Amino acid sequence: MQLETLPSFNDWLTSSKRRNLKLFNFYRLTVASVLLFTQILMRGGGLSLEQPIFTTKVLLIYFVLSVIFVVLNWLKKTGFQISLTTQVIIDIGFILLMMHLFGQNQTGVGLLLIITIVFASLISEGRYALFYASIASIGVLLEQTYNLNLDESLNGNYTNAVLLSVACFATAWLAHTLARRMQTSERLASERGVDIANLAKINALITQEMPNGVLVVGEAQQLNHYNQQFTALTGLSDADLSDAIAQKKPLSALTPALSILLTEWAAAEQENKGQENKQADAIKFSLPHRDLGIRFLPTSQSRASGAIIFVEDWSQVQTQAHQVKLAALGRLTANIAHEIRNPLSAISHANQLLQEDNSDPTTLRMLQIISDNVQRLDQIIKDVLELNRRDRTNQESIQLQHFITEFYQQFCAVEKIDPATFTLKLGKDDPAIFFDRRHINQILWNLCKNGWRHCQKNKGSLVLAIKSGRQSQFVNIQIIDDGEGIAPSIQSHLFEPFMTTEKSGTGLGLYIARELAEANGAKLDFTTANTGTVFTLNINKV
Repeated sequence: MQLETLPSFNDWLTSSKRRNLKLFNFYRLTVASVLLFTQILMRGGGLSLEQPIFTTKVLLIYFVLSVIFVVLNWLKKTGFQISLTTQVIIDIGFILLMMHLFGQNQTGVGLLLIITIVFASLISEGRYALFYASIASIGVLLEQTYNLNLDESLNGNYTNAVLLSVACFATAWLAHTLARRMQTSERLASERGVDIANLAKINALITQEMPNGVLVVGEAQQLNHYNQQFTALTGLSDADLSDAIAQKKPLSALTPALSILLTEWAAAEQENKGQENKQADAIKFSLPHRDLGIRFLPTSQSRASGAIIFVEDWSQVQTQAHQVKLAALGRLTANIAHEIRNPLSAISHANQLLQEDNSDPTTLRMLQIISDNVQRLDQIIKDVLELNRRDRTNQESIQLQHFITEFYQQFCAVEKIDPATFTLKLGKDDPAIFFDRRHINQILWNLCKNGWRHCQKNKGSLVLAIKSGRQSQFVNIQIIDDGEGIAPSIQSHLFEPFMTTEKSGTGLGLYIARELAEANGAKLDFTTANTGTVFTLNINKV
């Protein structure tokens, strides 16, 4: 999308003045044509009784000059101000000559001088307008003086000449003042027009790039505008919507069900009278191929005058609501976990004391059950607190091979795993990653422990491998087991919290692993079959 720009003020002003100069040329050509035509038709009894042939020649010369100026201005062969000044001086001289040739009985020719000054003042700058008025005034006074000296019978009265001179100055000042105001208004109107056009383009671009569908309707539910996402979500074609907008069809002609919802929403305005128009929650709207969320927003104070209809995928609405609930649940469980940990520690300590003081096998068995469940609750609390700290990353550069080797040795020692059943495979390269050391340790521990729980526990049943190429910007850490794979019924829920198939499991291990991976900009995914499962942690190299 390319936004419109307004030319610089000087360029815009010059262009505007050239347009006005064309009108001035057309006016001059019209006046010259009328005077020449009139003089030719009325020869011998026309405007000039004393010198009709000379007058005709002068008018013919003026007509030719007018044509020449029209052509030159059209071709832009001369500078603007030079062209205007030359033409105005020629016009003033011609009109003064006509006033002299037409004599005292044709004083109305002087009005042409006023019109010329007006045109010149509208086009030119202030000092030039007064300059043209000065030349015209001096010329009128000299012409009157010449007539008085030439014909002694004339009364020495300068009243008409002075009034015409004053009129030239008055019209020059007034016309120029009005021209400046018109230029300012025209410039402002042009700027506002460009701003409005650009704003319309920006609004259209924003509307098209929105993830939600948008449909704008006016009065009587007449369709006005839509974006491409609306067609993708509703299944309506661009041709149908464009045709409906062009023919001013109502919404009911395309989607009667949506039209009914909009009518009910507009009718509810009376019930909500006095309340502010706020964005309501999405309304579920079912289509044969999907469920949508519909929200209405009025375009003015009255809902009946028009509305904007926002359309979004209902699954996304549910996902957002689920995320909000999970966030609230996370804060709640973190607080509860802190409160549970203290009495749980007291229970664990008391249970250890009872185990030391009792020798009865039945009692010891019961105390062991208490101890096992206390440890399970403590592990759940640790997982919940770890999840609540997912956003507190302290990333650092880690040499992956050295870190994985230390992790492998530590995991085998703590979990008491025979190294023969848990194989470590390091690549030829030693890539570096940018990751929170505590987070990646937690991710790998959860994945390896999960893999060890489900593998066959034979030689090479569990594999921890690093795969990285020199040309690739990613490194993959894979945990491979030879278990029975993940059942299709639970694959889509695998990374959900508290999802577990083990009686003693918390269901938070894989969920925490993915959350911590995403917090560090990594991606955790899996592939599974009846011969085993592969979890892959994809990380950017440094």
